[in-house]
Amino acid sequence: MPILALYSGILGLLLVYLSLNVAMNRKKLKIGIGDGENKDMARLIRVQANFIEYVPIALILLAVFESNHGHAMVAHIAGGMLVVGRFLHAYGLGKTVKVSFGRAAGMVLTWLSILGLAGANIYYFVMTQVLV
Repeated sequence: MPILALYSGILGLLLVYLSLNVAMNRKKLKIGIGDGENKDMARLIRVQANFIEYVPIALILLAVFESNHGHAMVAHIAGGMLVVGRFLHAYGLGKTVKVSFGRAAGMVLTWLSILGLAGANIYYFVMTQVLV
């Protein structure tokens, strides 16, 4: 699954960056666990957590789509939307807890990627298993 390899690799690098950001700020602020009631730390933790909440299901959907021989261009569009969405969201929420273009656009792109892949996988199932 070369397409999954590409996007999971890129997203894995982004997760490491987000995790290092949390760890370095924990050290700088001397916060061992939790957010220490520090608003900036809480925001950084949410950036990382939001990534972890959405990316695994999206990658599972991409893996299923690719393993069922889904069209490569569709897989690249969904994977690209997911990567751009996660970058935008991390940037937007990383700057402010208020509504921002990056945060909103990032979530929309992430949701569209998940919805598109979920719909494509359901369509594949119906076409190959139900309507046979």
